[in-house]
Amino acid sequence: MILVRRLKEYAKLIVRVGANVKKGQDVIIFASVEQPEFVELVVKEAYKAGARKVEVRWQYQPLAKTKVKYERISTMAEITDWEKARFEHQIKVKPVRIYLESDDPNGSKGINQRKMAKARQKSYPIIKKYIDAMDNHYQWTIAGIPSSGWAKAVFPDLPRVQAIDALWEAILLTSRANGDAIKNWREHNANLEEKSGKLNSLHLTRLEYRASNGTNFSVGLLPNARFLAGGEHTLEGNFFNPNIPSEECFTTPRRGDAEGIVYSSKPLSYQGEVIDNFSVRFEKGKVVEVHADKNQALLEQMVKMDEGASYLGEVALVPYDSPIRQSGIIFQNTLYDENAACHLALGAGFNNCIEDYQQYKPEEFLGLGVNDSMIHVDFMIGTKDLDIDGITPDGKRIAIFRQGNWAI
Repeated sequence: MILVRRLKEYAKLIVRVGANVKKGQDVIIFASVEQPEFVELVVKEAYKAGARKVEVRWQYQPLAKTKVKYERISTMAEITDWEKARFEHQIKVKPVRIYLESDDPNGSKGINQRKMAKARQKSYPIIKKYIDAMDNHYQWTIAGIPSSGWAKAVFPDLPRVQAIDALWEAILLTSRANGDAIKNWREHNANLEEKSGKLNSLHLTRLEYRASNGTNFSVGLLPNARFLAGGEHTLEGNFFNPNIPSEECFTTPRRGDAEGIVYSSKPLSYQGEVIDNFSVRFEKGKVVEVHADKNQALLEQMVKMDEGASYLGEVALVPYDSPIRQSGIIFQNTLYDENAACHLALGAGFNNCIEDYQQYKPEEFLGLGVNDSMIHVDFMIGTKDLDIDGITPDGKRIAIFRQGNWAI
């Protein structure tokens, strides 16, 4: 059993470092019904940090399957007046959001993915204006907590209780939550800031990738985009760490400027199902061909969710010797697996990667070269022998990664 004091330290890390809850702020926690005791620890910690009000929105993966099975697409896509009013309230209040991730990577197996996708395609245009209005105005963080389904997927040979304990240990280790977690993250953020600062000083215009598995790929970078890493700031100036754990330096690439093919290095858990052993080929920035040994149809559906789903929204650099990769565990959860390997993301780009992004309206970012989409799906391509070169404005080639790790 995991000691309560260690779980309290982790809850404190999520609230104080991840979300960085301030006095007087409202907080919304999204969590599975499987871990109510830990959620209570997070709620208490949020109040100790000064939260005015804490709301928990409980989730249960099997209910999503039931909903998709029995509801009409029009009903699933409906955004009611009270939901719109809630969005308006959140735009005004800017509540801190804490996402406690625990989905079973295979928990939606058998669900009607086409039906779910159609419902999302119908509802997204309605809620997009609310999403744009809240973007970069609130603190948020996502962190993992075990569920029995997730734990058994990661540790199939262990009994359920032991699997949950093993996953807890892995989460605490890779989240740097052992020992003085807050001090660990202060030092970690400083290291990430140093690395992203070095990348930004190079003013790279392009990244070129090569690996023995067949990856041969290049992507253009925006001249006014920065590499970010670790913590971020809201437009109101509040610092927060959106991902616990985080090992990446990332930026938004130039929409429409990607060529070549990349091969996955880890499974991708998407919509409660696993896509595995896949490749993605780009021409003129757009996905033109995908192949997968497992869940090919789901991968094809993903890149057709909307026009922007077939373009890149993120390139992220993660060393092969990251603590998550060194753990030897495939988490089958993007929050963890993306921080074990270099990755790309299809779909929406990050507006806050653009210098002076606060001066632009949401509709202006596409013209600046930032992709827009209803999805943002990370997939891992980093390998032990991955080499990445950066190209400078004067055509100079700089080694960024060699043999899977930093060369700068």
